[in-house]
Amino acid sequence: MTHDTAAALSTPADYAEAVERAVRAAAAYYGDGSTPLGDDEYDALLQAVTAYEDAHPDQVLGNSPTGKVAGGAAGGDVPHSVPMLSLDNVFSADELAKWSAGLERNLGHEVTAWCVEPKLDGMAVAARYRAGRLHRILTRGDGLAGEDISHAADAILGLPAALSDPIDVELRGEVLLTHDQFEHANRLRTEHGATPFAHPRSGAAGTLRAKDRPYRVELTFFAYGAVGLDEDLGHSALLELLAALGANTAATTPAHPRRCATQEEVRQRVEEIAALRASLPFGIDGVVVKADSAADRRDAGSGSRAPRWAVARKLAAEHKVTRLLGVEWNVGRTGIVASRAVLEPVDIDGVTVTYATLHNPADITRRDLRIGDRVFVYRAGDVIPRVEAPLADERTGEERPIVFPEACPRCGDAIDTTEQRWRCTRGRNCQAVASVVYAAGRDQLDIEGLGRTRAVQLVEAGLVTDIADLFSLTREQLLALERMGDTSTENLLAAIETARSRPLNRVFCALGVRGTGRTMSRRIAAHFGSMAAIRAADAETLAAVDGIGTEKARVIVAELADLAPLLDKLATRDVGTAVTEPQGPAAAENAAVGEPADGPDAQQPGSAAPLAGEAVVVTGSMTGPLAALSRNEMNELVERAGGKASSSVSTRTTLLVAGEKAGSKRAKAETLGIPVLTPEEFADRVAAYLP
Repeated sequence: MTHDTAAALSTPADYAEAVERAVRAAAAYYGDGSTPLGDDEYDALLQAVTAYEDAHPDQVLGNSPTGKVAGGAAGGDVPHSVPMLSLDNVFSADELAKWSAGLERNLGHEVTAWCVEPKLDGMAVAARYRAGRLHRILTRGDGLAGEDISHAADAILGLPAALSDPIDVELRGEVLLTHDQFEHANRLRTEHGATPFAHPRSGAAGTLRAKDRPYRVELTFFAYGAVGLDEDLGHSALLELLAALGANTAATTPAHPRRCATQEEVRQRVEEIAALRASLPFGIDGVVVKADSAADRRDAGSGSRAPRWAVARKLAAEHKVTRLLGVEWNVGRTGIVASRAVLEPVDIDGVTVTYATLHNPADITRRDLRIGDRVFVYRAGDVIPRVEAPLADERTGEERPIVFPEACPRCGDAIDTTEQRWRCTRGRNCQAVASVVYAAGRDQLDIEGLGRTRAVQLVEAGLVTDIADLFSLTREQLLALERMGDTSTENLLAAIETARSRPLNRVFCALGVRGTGRTMSRRIAAHFGSMAAIRAADAETLAAVDGIGTEKARVIVAELADLAPLLDKLATRDVGTAVTEPQGPAAAENAAVGEPADGPDAQQPGSAAPLAGEAVVVTGSMTGPLAALSRNEMNELVERAGGKASSSVSTRTTLLVAGEKAGSKRAKAETLGIPVLTPEEFADRVAAYLP
């Protein structure tokens, strides 16, 4: 059911069935978060029920969830000091504009100011303080009374045990699992034999109610209101006071609340927060718009379910429920055997999802995923969709276990199952074509004319078993292949010859070392300066490279040992050994091991490069002098000019280069006050380093 199907309830029987379904879903949603419906489905169901009741007021059932806080499904035995209400929802910019116009019409004047803040996707709680000390924590329950969850206080970050002022007050806010806390919680749960949480909301709800677990899951509190403080405070001022008392608020995040004077400012801030959604460290399911003035709020008042002075502009759900139809097993270029879920097509935020990432075999087993299960699928922004958890309560008995491959699905050889990620025992040799195609790519060795079709020819002819063999190909060997004439042969040999002199970071990246990619290859090359120095490094030395750390360093060392025959083979063909990195401050420190960096672009320690000390993110389509550069080439330019390239905007970012169609990253940078340059402005700044 979608938002467009509100008129689908045409008979009393349809209506009664929808009410029962909504009540069950609300009980799960507001209970432990384990709703059998996606957020969009639940919202649409509630809209359908509301539409039917508006058309047939004499048929409204007593158990209908409309007009009730938390859908009337939750409860508790500790009364709230003041009713703890829900929010009404709107689902588009037009609906938001109509709501605000209606509020101003009822007030008889324009709203003096608005406050726009993120709608956090967690569990609402009330935290009571006596003389500034935390006394009791309650769930929202049915709005009139909630459950006592004070036992969870020690695990809730951002909710202080003592306020900065010894006052009696009740803080109201949301408790949630950040993305990192969610992943950590599921690792702990699977280690202790428990079923992973389906999504962060269910994780927060379950964790707050849990007692006597053999492990500790941390959560995070965000305050958004209070009972017992100055009632004449504007909402923006109230949030500032809550932060001064020591409570965590969304003011510390890129999606921080903003006071807006006009509806246009409100619209812009709603769009900004929505654009930030995928990059936030926690989940949001909408944006809340509130009248900021205390007088406006008092005059507007509240209904039985929600205040009239606030509304939630809901965003498209990131979690949807669909059916797992099958599992495909594929082999990557390093021999990793990866699983992919085949799904009943489902629309998530305007994108039809039919495939999604699955977990490693051990995780699939712990989650007890089965073919035929209805499953939660998560997708945010450009994140690759992934299957999170099954709806075990909806099983019919016809579901089937997922069958793991007993041999490599590509070559039939044995599979190494000693690690979490299974791997063909032939490693890279299992996927020689994929390894060659990857190495020849534009951001690696950039061998023009060596695409997949040509790579298949070379491998099947026995001329190439790895990338080193490319550098021993002869004119006669290539001419003997089908569709290889004099011109194409000469062009390919010339491109291969040019590839011998690629910068060290590209040669290293072409190896496809697990735990590295283009960015990490640049950092490693800049740090060590030569292939000899990289090969001589132990795990401790590698761990000193920014972003590697101890665990990844061990993987890279093991990979380099595994690649030793290939590296030796490349050395005999003069590839990689004589190549040094043409950017030198970090590499110069490693000159004692292997060869020092040199070349016309090398920077000496202490030299004044134009991007020295800058953390730079590039987004959008480049124009002007940078139009021909790929994203990887842009990142190389950043680092040649002394900066550090990054793919995501954070508080550590110091500069954003925003090209055409720059989206959420630009919005986030502007929110954080990070300088933004056009491609032309950036090109002027690094003109001496342009290729």
